[in-house]
Amino acid sequence: MSVGARSGERDGRMPSPTRWVAAALALAAAPTFALMAVLTSADPMLCGGTEQTAIGGMTAMYLLMGAFHLQPWLKLIDIRRG
Repeated sequence: MSVGARSGERDGRMPSPTRWVAAALALAAAPTFALMAVLTSADPMLCGGTEQTAIGGMTAMYLLMGAFHLQPWLKLIDIRRG
């Protein structure tokens, strides 16, 4: 499951609990930002009500942050495919 599992497997040891927590947090970032983008586009009042369009301001920021945090997911998909 872990993105960081590869480095622990090289020498035959299991990854430390710290690596598992770090991997879980890295995988949690993108879905969290996607959820925030959906929430702020559905109800602009959550972010002060200053948005003029559905995909402006805070929604665009959350989408961009989610895109930047996709790397652990892409790495996990690559590991699973072999």
